[in-house]
Amino acid sequence: PYACAAAAVAALYGPLHGGANEAAIRMLMEIGSVSNIPAMIRKVKEGERRLMGFGHRVYKNYDPRAKILKEMAAKVFEVTGRNPLIDIAIELERIALQDDYFISHKLYPNVDFYSGIIYQAMGFPMTMFPVLFAIPRTSGWMAQWAEMVRDSEQKIARPRQIYVGEPIRHYSELGSRPKPTQREDAVSEAI
Repeated sequence: PYACAAAAVAALYGPLHGGANEAAIRMLMEIGSVSNIPAMIRKVKEGERRLMGFGHRVYKNYDPRAKILKEMAAKVFEVTGRNPLIDIAIELERIALQDDYFISHKLYPNVDFYSGIIYQAMGFPMTMFPVLFAIPRTSGWMAQWAEMVRDSEQKIARPRQIYVGEPIRHYSELGSRPKPTQREDAVSEAI
């Protein structure tokens, strides 16, 4: 069970999954005020930045969980006091939902866009956000692990998969490869 939980938690790593709400908070903090939103929108459209907390692999329209959390934020703020980042978030959402670029790219707020604002208002440090993301999932991870070890016919877990990538790829010497773009360099550095 320890290896199962450790592997599952490790799979949460990064700003696009377990750290997505932290990345959204950091983006909102970087924007700093409602007046700076147009500059961020421009950077996103030009491919310089990602709009964190927007888009989802499954939900190709507004994530229903985001709607619920947006409403819950108001209730949380009644107890904790208003998180000033909510004003930036609401205006950013409003602008993005009216912009053809974001609509055509199916970039709508997801659950991570509002969850971090709520966690922060409740006093959780951002380093705890992935932990809060993992805790409710732990019961599912353990249930899968228990199911696997109790199945006498299953010796090893191997998900079925069909490789659909390149059938063969040829190696190119480093000096003969095309120079990476500035964006590719930034992605490479981030990794």
